[in-house]
Amino acid sequence: MKTIEDIIRYNKDYFGDQEPSEGHFERFSRKLELRFGMNTPKRSIVPYLLKAAVVTLLVTLSSLWTWDHFIRPGASRMTLSEVSPQYKEVENYYIHQVNLMEGEIGNIKLSNNPEQKEMLINEMKSMDSVYVSLQKELKANPDDERIINAMIEHYQTKLEVMTYIVNQLKTIRNENQNSTTNEKVNL
Repeated sequence: MKTIEDIIRYNKDYFGDQEPSEGHFERFSRKLELRFGMNTPKRSIVPYLLKAAVVTLLVTLSSLWTWDHFIRPGASRMTLSEVSPQYKEVENYYIHQVNLMEGEIGNIKLSNNPEQKEMLINEMKSMDSVYVSLQKELKANPDDERIINAMIEHYQTKLEVMTYIVNQLKTIRNENQNSTTNEKVNL
């Protein structure tokens, strides 16, 4: 197979003196334009990039606003640990003690009466909601000793109530076990 260079070399006489027919260049340009789309106006990518940047910025800002106002837990609250290091130690102590009591309550079976279990859970939630309102007040007035003392008293009261509940549950459990043992002995 001959290459195009060989064809041109051997047919040199045919190419040298003749001009293409009239309108050849226009037809050739039109065919190139149709084939490669050269006549279409070139579009810049800059407006698309700007639109994408604006949309990204709006999505980011709206996400941050939503996070700040609705999702972020404790955004409008303040804990004792944020007041001073001494209060942080006090708060950590009471949190630890409350967690221990919750563990003990969880270990004691309340399967006999689900209504009592539900009532206990509701009472704990009620106590926690009081504490949340105290945290909000502390956020508004961080130097108010009355609020700080109320928060500490809340922990003390919650711990006392939980201790009382644990003791009562243990007493009930022991009574149930004793009555069950007595029934078995009497049979």
